[in-house]
Amino acid sequence: MTANLDLLEKNDPSVFAALRGEEARQRAGIELIPSENYTFPEVLAALGSVFTNKYSEGYPGRRYYGGQEYTDEIENLARDRAKAVFRCEHANVQPLSGSAMNQAVYLGLLEPGDTILAMDLSHGGHLTHGAPVSHMGKMFNFVRYVTDPSDGSINYDQVRKDALEHKPKLVLCGYTSYPRDIDYEKFKDIADEVGAVSMTDASHFGGLVAGGSMKNPFDFGFDVVTTTTHKSLRGPRGGMVLCKKSLASKIDKSVFPGLQGGPHMNAIAAIAITLQKAQSAEFKQYAKQVLINSKVLADALMDRQATLVTGGTENHMMVVDTVASFGLDGRVAEETLDKVQITTNKQIIPDDPNPPLRPSGIRIGTPAATTRGMVEEDMLQLADWIVTCLQNPEDDAALSNIRSDVEAFCGRFQVPGI
Repeated sequence: MTANLDLLEKNDPSVFAALRGEEARQRAGIELIPSENYTFPEVLAALGSVFTNKYSEGYPGRRYYGGQEYTDEIENLARDRAKAVFRCEHANVQPLSGSAMNQAVYLGLLEPGDTILAMDLSHGGHLTHGAPVSHMGKMFNFVRYVTDPSDGSINYDQVRKDALEHKPKLVLCGYTSYPRDIDYEKFKDIADEVGAVSMTDASHFGGLVAGGSMKNPFDFGFDVVTTTTHKSLRGPRGGMVLCKKSLASKIDKSVFPGLQGGPHMNAIAAIAITLQKAQSAEFKQYAKQVLINSKVLADALMDRQATLVTGGTENHMMVVDTVASFGLDGRVAEETLDKVQITTNKQIIPDDPNPPLRPSGIRIGTPAATTRGMVEEDMLQLADWIVTCLQNPEDDAALSNIRSDVEAFCGRFQVPGI
């Protein structure tokens, strides 16, 4: 790997300089975007391995190219480990991304125009959960449920009413910016009542399910669970579709040849490594600490008069209403924190009156900070810095001092793999 970097430095110094710059940025700053993380060093090694060279269209034992002895071994390892970690009957590890995995489910189990009940984007859902701007939102009839305006939580009675009225073929739960856990039993009952497929998109919290710190939808009889392999799972960028055996053939045909060609075997090798790591005692402790840190950080922000959507958190993330808290829109809040190397992302809040690029909040999560070894006392320090910055967004001297403090603080915590 070092020799390859030496070649890169010699032959493409512009790319090499950007790579080194990103390494320095990651070391010197605190990553609080809930969908980002630091992957395992072994995953980085696999992504840059000779599996990058191999085209493996098809599935183990049924490939369309020769020379598949080791790719079959790797993909079977990844599938078996996924089934063990998530206690499911079938696993497809080929989707190239989270969007692709969700599209494969819709296209494999439904017909264009069928109705899907899913969470509204502005209330915490994902683009692939039927946002009108997405291709899936145009191809299928999405009915989007919203959260209760009184406390920002899912109103299950309303979800049931929506299901009974619209008779969806698929009921989807899961989120990208919802700070609470899900009542899977209620969602499964709703899906069963209308004869719908039950699906969870666990992309954000898949690692927390794998680590045993959050509930597993399969324990409640769900038909399909999708999850990305980066985020809280700490693997490479990719996706998995996990399902009951009765749906396996439809899912596999939907992924290939329905949606994709050849899989990225270097990523599948990295997924196999990730899933072995997810079975360790160290990973289970990590998943537990992510939630502890999230609760401590959320409580500390609220103690400092920050307003959080839903009034707290039950998972790895929180959404701060920066307009209500500090009189700042989310873009200004994000840019202010960027100045001190605390990385967050601007975020719409339920029924946000502001546009997506200048929304009313920011989203904060603890997976990456926890990966670096930060614990409860460090969350209290982060809360102090965040609130001080957002209360004083134009105080350049104060921001400069905090930036220096953040850099010194980060020097205590290694970034895995770099």
